[in-house]
Amino acid sequence: MGKILGAGSVEEGGSFGEAPHCHTMIPIRKTFSLVFIIGASVLLYVSWHMKTEQHFQKHMVRMSHVEDEAPMDDPRPLLDPGIMFVETTDKVELKPLVMCSVESTARQNPDKPIYFFMKGFSGNLSQYPEPKYRLISLLSSMKNVVLLPLNATELFDDTSLKFWHQKVNPEKEKFWTHVFADGCRLALLWKYGGIYLDTDIISMRPMPFANFTCPEHARTVSNGAIGFSHRHHPVLWNCMEDFVTNYIGHIWGQQGPKLLTRVLKKWCQMDNLAPFIGKECNGISLWVTNRFYPIPFRAWKMYYTPWKMKDIERTFSATYGAHVWNYMNSENKREIVAGSGSLIEHFFQLYCPTTYRNVIQLNHSTW
Repeated sequence: MGKILGAGSVEEGGSFGEAPHCHTMIPIRKTFSLVFIIGASVLLYVSWHMKTEQHFQKHMVRMSHVEDEAPMDDPRPLLDPGIMFVETTDKVELKPLVMCSVESTARQNPDKPIYFFMKGFSGNLSQYPEPKYRLISLLSSMKNVVLLPLNATELFDDTSLKFWHQKVNPEKEKFWTHVFADGCRLALLWKYGGIYLDTDIISMRPMPFANFTCPEHARTVSNGAIGFSHRHHPVLWNCMEDFVTNYIGHIWGQQGPKLLTRVLKKWCQMDNLAPFIGKECNGISLWVTNRFYPIPFRAWKMYYTPWKMKDIERTFSATYGAHVWNYMNSENKREIVAGSGSLIEHFFQLYCPTTYRNVIQLNHSTW
């Protein structure tokens, strides 16, 4: 009888003469199958990896292309929405009323940044030492006031005002500083959103971020106080387009209140905006006149006369900021005098006490 001696060996003459060959082939087949499976798996993985890598690279190219284009198509704002003022002359040592406007707004809106753009300001506070630039130091010491240079070329870039600004000759413009300011406020609101205020508005209450305008009277919407809670509102783009299309620099208000009134009439699809005062029109509120213009411009001298407290409370009960019509005072040059008991002195004492102490009272004591 045959006896297995070991793997692959058998005793001579036994009936298992073919066994050694069979036992050898079985492991070889298994090994070949295993190698084939592993090889195929590796090939499949390499193929899948290469395709995935190609897809990933294509995807990243597309993403990179989008990221490169995004700043051009929809640039991120450099500033958070706030309340903005503009000085379009080269002056950096400011008038008391301008100081009061900025200070009062900063005090009434401590949760909002107050941006003051000045054409003559370099952006470097160290270039404006005291005592020569005492008021710059006072403003910069207010915690939510930010002083910024006004760079018109940069501001008007990517707007329809760009080519107007390149072509216009300021020396031939009758109302250049005012027209320039009209354009600046539109571009600033377009790019950053927030609120724009004239520098002769004394703030009396906190202001909400909202899409708002405010009529001077039933026929005209002023651009002295405008708000848009978010940047890139289409009304602002329409205003800049109208600014260029209907530019007539020698007509007072053509690029300001008249422009805003024209655009809002189209926006509201109404020739008469009076029915919308105190209401909303296609997402833009027309606030009641008393919000900023409780005293009409023809009666501007009333700010320089004494008032009874009950009359102040009644007249300004709904007022966010009192527009004191400083342009009307350009010829008369009435001053804010300490001890005069005038309405505007009362406002300085109440709403901009730092300016009152350091400017109005100090000037009075040096007489």
